[in-house]
Amino acid sequence: MNREMLMLVDAISHEKHVERDLVFGAVESALAQATKKLYQGDVDIRVAMNRDSGEYETFRRWLVVPDEAGLQNPDAEEMLMDAKERLADVEEGEYIEENVESLPIGRIGAMAAKQVILQKIRDAERGMLLSDFLARGDKIFVGSVKRMDKGDIIVESGRVEGRLRRSEMIAKENLRNADRVRAMIMEVDTSLRGAPIILSRSAPEFMIELFRHEVPEIEQGLLEIKSCARDPGSRAKIAVISYDKRVDPIGTCVGVRGTRVNAVTNELAGERVDIVLWSEDPAQFVIGALAPANVTSIVVDEEKHAMDVVVDDENLAMAIGRGGQNVRLASDLTGWKINIMDAAESAQKTANETEGLRALFVAKLDVDQEVADILIEEGFTSLEEVAYVPLQEMLEIESFDEDTVNELRARAKDALLTMEIAMEESVEEVSQDLRDLEGIDAELITKLVMGGVHTRDDLADLAVDELVDITGQSEEQAKTLILKAREHWFAGQA
Repeated sequence: MNREMLMLVDAISHEKHVERDLVFGAVESALAQATKKLYQGDVDIRVAMNRDSGEYETFRRWLVVPDEAGLQNPDAEEMLMDAKERLADVEEGEYIEENVESLPIGRIGAMAAKQVILQKIRDAERGMLLSDFLARGDKIFVGSVKRMDKGDIIVESGRVEGRLRRSEMIAKENLRNADRVRAMIMEVDTSLRGAPIILSRSAPEFMIELFRHEVPEIEQGLLEIKSCARDPGSRAKIAVISYDKRVDPIGTCVGVRGTRVNAVTNELAGERVDIVLWSEDPAQFVIGALAPANVTSIVVDEEKHAMDVVVDDENLAMAIGRGGQNVRLASDLTGWKINIMDAAESAQKTANETEGLRALFVAKLDVDQEVADILIEEGFTSLEEVAYVPLQEMLEIESFDEDTVNELRARAKDALLTMEIAMEESVEEVSQDLRDLEGIDAELITKLVMGGVHTRDDLADLAVDELVDITGQSEEQAKTLILKAREHWFAGQA
C-alpha cells in the first residue's frame, strides 16, 4: 500500500502541477484526521511520511502551556511543570510527542484518501491564487457576478472570488449574473469558504479610491482627499486639499466638462458628489461642507465638539437637505456635530444662554444684575474665567476698580470651591449599579451628576438627545449607553 500511495502522490503531483511535498503534506493530514477519529476528545495527531519509501509514523502530541494559564484543552495540552517531568528541556509553546500505532492506509482506502488529498490540493491552489492576487496590491476588485449566496453576491476575478454582502451594496442597484462589478477590498477572511475577500461598494473608501484612479494628481501627491461621507447611491461629499498652489483641487477633481466626477458618479449608480475644500479651521471647513447653503454665522463649542450654524430662511431647507441629508453628510465629513438654526432660533438660544449666565453670576457672586451684565458684555462665560483670568485683563474693565475686581475673583473662587465640595458629595450618592455599568468612568459620572442623573434608572429614563446634551457624547454612544442601562428592565422577559 505504501508503494501504491507513492504512485498516487506522483500522479496527483503531475496532474495538478504541484510540488510532491505539498501532496505529501495533504496525505499526512488525511492520515492524521483519520487517526484522530479513533480517539475520544479533541486530540492532536501528527503523521510524518518518508518521501522516498512511503513509510510513515504517527504521533500524538500535547502543546506545552504556562502553568498559570491552565489547560483549555486537556486532550491536547500539558502544563509546563508536568511537561518538564517528561522532557526536562522543554519550553512553553513547544510540543511533547508520543509515538502511537499508525493507521493502515487500507483502512481508509486509496480512493477515500485521494478525495481528501484532492480537497487539500484545491485548498492549497486557492491559497496560492489568493496570495498571488493580494501580492499585486490592488485596492479595487474587478470581476463579474458569479452567483448569489444567501443574499450576498459572489464576484469572480480570474479564479479568485470576493463576497459583496447585501449591506455593502448600493441599495438601488440590481446586479445580475455576469454583470461587471468593481468594489473596494475591505478585508480578507480566510475562514470564509470559497470567497475570502470581503468587498464593499458603499464604503467611503471606495469613492476615495475611484477618485484616485480618475485624478492622476492624487497619485502624484499634488492633491489629497482628506475625508469622505456617503449616502450610497444618493449623495456624497469629499473634502480635498491641494499641496501645489498651481492646482485647483475642486476643478481638478471635477475634470474638463465634469468628466472625472461623472466617471465616479456613473460607477456609483448616479450618486451625486459635492467636492469641498478641506480647511484646518474647523468653522471654515463646516461652512464649506454645508455648501451650497450660505452660512450667516457660526458658533463653535469646543467642549461638546459641536457648532451652531445660523442660516437665513432662504437657505434653511438647503442647509438641512431632504430628510436631513445635507447636514448629516456635512457632520460625517467634518467630524463635528452641526446644529442648523435660523436667525430667530439663534437669537432665542443666545437670550436663554445669557439669562442663564446672568442668573449664575447673580447667585454665585452675590452681585446685582448690572454687574452680571457687565461681565457678560466683557465676554465672561463661566465662574472659572472670573476666578482665574489674568488680573490685568479684569483691571482693564472701565466699570470695575481694583477692589471690585479682587472681590469678584475671591467670590468666584469661593463659589467654585463650594460647588466642588457639593459635587463630590453628590457623586458619592451615585448608586453602585450606575457606577458598575459598562462604559461608565469617573468623568462621565461627574457629567451625569451635573445633569441630575444619580441611578441606573435615571439614565435609562433619558432620551438620546438629553444624554447628548449632558455628556457631549455622539448620538450613537448615547444610544448604546441608554440601551445598556435599560437591559435589566427586560432581563426576566426572555
